[in-house]
Amino acid sequence: MSLLLRASDICKAYNGNHVLQGASFTCDKSGIYVLTGDNGTGKSTFLRICALLEPCDRGEIAYVADGQLLQHDIGLRRRITLVLPKIGVFNTTVFNNAAYGLKIRRMERGSIRERVSSALNFVGLAQKQQQAALTLSSGETQRLGIARALVLDPELLFLDEPAAFTDARNREIIEEIILRLKKEGRTTVILTTHDMKQAERLADRLLILTHGRITTP
Repeated sequence: MSLLLRASDICKAYNGNHVLQGASFTCDKSGIYVLTGDNGTGKSTFLRICALLEPCDRGEIAYVADGQLLQHDIGLRRRITLVLPKIGVFNTTVFNNAAYGLKIRRMERGSIRERVSSALNFVGLAQKQQQAALTLSSGETQRLGIARALVLDPELLFLDEPAAFTDARNREIIEEIILRLKKEGRTTVILTTHDMKQAERLADRLLILTHGRITTP
């Protein structure tokens, strides 16, 4: 694993409510990290802070590569990706939704086609490339969100409750996708879930967020 993440003593409060109170962990090996805990304990907040989408009140998020501390700049942000539950989709095809990030980066058209087709095949949506994205089921939409992240080839993939709002079949497919990502060594995954059974099925390292701090069983 070339990109290391170290979260140290992360604190965050909203309107005087202290959600995170010194939460710390280190991601220094490839695999699947699962952060679990009851609803409302701050799992999503912690993930957004680690993904550099929200600042912490106190503490430090440090990314290190080749022994060097990295700046929180566009170069780093392009090496990490966060997929939220209930992702938004554009009123266009599944293919165009998955290709969006690559078009912003002005990638060559042939490379976009190759990457998108590969990602959609990986998440089981290859046959729906030309379907209107707004007609997908909630589970299929969540899988599209994962594909949209995978085309960017992230070194760290953050998944916030990736199987939330999905039926049993799509939940199973999403778990299979995550396990295949590990098996193929495509990216290190850090995900949240309140489902302890799901956490046990997926986790190489299980993290429990309670009372604003992270512990390991």
